[in-house]
Order: sequence, then C-alpha cells, then structure tokens
Amino acid sequence: MKKFINKIDDFLSESLSGFGKAHHEIINVNLNPDYIYRKNKPKTSKVSLISGGGSGHEPLHGGFVGYGMLDAACPGQVFSAPTPDQMQAAAEEVYNQKGILFIVKNYSGDIMNFEMSADMIDFEHSTVIVNDDVAVEDSTFTSGRRGVAGTVIVEKTIGSLAEECASLDECKKFGDHVNKMTASMGVAFTSCTVPTAGKPTFDIEADEMEFGVGIHGEPGRKREKFRNANEITTDLIGAILEDLKPSNNQGVLLFINGFGGTPLMELYLLYNSAKNILDKKNIRIERSLVGNFTTSLDMAGASFTITKLDAEIKRHWDSPVYTAALRSGT
Repeated sequence: MKKFINKIDDFLSESLSGFGKAHHEIINVNLNPDYIYRKNKPKTSKVSLISGGGSGHEPLHGGFVGYGMLDAACPGQVFSAPTPDQMQAAAEEVYNQKGILFIVKNYSGDIMNFEMSADMIDFEHSTVIVNDDVAVEDSTFTSGRRGVAGTVIVEKTIGSLAEECASLDECKKFGDHVNKMTASMGVAFTSCTVPTAGKPTFDIEADEMEFGVGIHGEPGRKREKFRNANEITTDLIGAILEDLKPSNNQGVLLFINGFGGTPLMELYLLYNSAKNILDKKNIRIERSLVGNFTTSLDMAGASFTITKLDAEIKRHWDSPVYTAALRSGT
C-alpha cells in the first residue's frame, strides 16, 4: 500500500487538522470528539443541519459545511459511522433556536448511531434519510436503498431553505421531496484500499467492472465484462430513468460524480454521453455538476445522479453557497 500516511492511527486526525487549517475562514474543526462546524454562526435563528458518515468520501460531508449548506458534519473512521457522542457534541455546538435536522445516508450503522444521538439531545429534531441508489434494494450495509451521491443535492437544497429561516418541519418535508426526485447509480473499475486493511477491498479482473457498486466498494447488481463508455452510460441512465419515470420534456439536474480515481477528463466524457442519451429521450438538462464530490478513497469509477427539477428545487440549487468544496456568489 502506497499512501501519504504517517501513522495509520493518526490518519483521520491529521487529515482533519489539515482540512481545518486550509479552510480556516469557513470552518472550525473539533477533535475528540471529531466534528467540523461552521465558523461564523448565523446571527438570526435557523434550523441547524448536521450530516456525517464514514470518512473516505471526501469532500462529502465536511467539504459542504458553510453558508448555504451544512452547519456541522461528523466524520467517522474510514467507512465507519460516526459515534453518537460526535453528533451530540456537534448539535450542542451549532444549535440555533429552530431545531436540528439530521441528514443521514441510508446505511444501518449511520441510521442506528444518528438515532442514538437524537435520543441524547434535548433540542427539537428531525431526520431526512437519503436513499437515492437504484442499484440494489437491500445490501450488506442497508435495509432498503443506499444513500450515495444524491446526498449532495439534498444537502445543498435544504441548506438553502434553512438559510431562509424556514421551520424544521418545512426543511424536513423539502428534504424528503428532493430525495424522492433523485436517483443514482454507479460503476467501478477497481476496488479501493482502506488504510487499516492495507489491501484492496475486493478483487476484480482487468477486463471486469462492478455494475451498480456502492460507495464503500460493496457489490452492485452484477459483475460483467468491461464495455465502452457509451454502453455503460446507456445502462446506468436507463436504470435511473426507469426509477424516476420523468415526464416528456422534463427538466433535470445531471450530476456526474467521480469515485476518487477517475480523471475529470473521463467524467466530462461521461457527461457528453449522458447528454446525448437524454436529448434523444426529450429530457432537458437544466443544471449540471461534474467532479469528485462523493468519493470512495482511490476507487476508479463514477456514478450518475439525476434529479427531476421543479421551481423550488431549481431555486434552492441556484442559491448562493460558500463551503470548502462548493461555492457560488454570495
């Protein structure tokens, strides 16, 4: 294993320390318990948004703490859920009079620990569970569909609504709505290497790909022979559209996400393939995002996310945001 590491036991804390120093104007980092929180607490009361999950998916979630998105993020160890005391401490840090909204990817460990933390806080709270992955209904880590890259869309749009001082109930309902309008699916060409393991999570031949892979390297729908980009895109987009069932001339947000080991050049090629397919189906791409936003350490591969747009989702996607990983005019 060749990675930039000093001591494996210090890997997360040293990374978090570097992240805090690099983006000190936006966020603060607390260690033991570990959480990242917004540096300048809003002067007016608002719903505080807290998300989190295992590390290794950067910039999700810490990269999205700041104006217009999250108030705090709780990073667990690599691919491991954060602990309840992390979420409790983060909630106490960022509570701002209008309740706490947890945004949780649908993984059993994450759900269990966030539920435990909710029982530990005295503030009004609610939860949005993201389950946008259409690849499989149940897996080793979930009951129901997994939460993957669509989490970025949910966090951005709820974050915008929360900045407008919406109520906890309004933020919860809107988050659930955005989640239902969003579907994702990915493919991997290689495994990833978790530092504590020191070797790839799974073995895959040079001429194979994992179709419908999860963001931890967990299996997808099937393993099959490698094919060209247009053929892969056709299958992934087809599965997503089968789930979303968009109307004729539907406007959508198209998000091409890299898993950490795929060059941006290839991600834009995938965007081109997807646009050609959607154009032929009379589905309008009105907004787009391309890049590595929900990664799986060093895995080679990518995922496609489509969100059906309505006026409110579009307005909140377009609103100002200022975080380490996503920025627009404020």
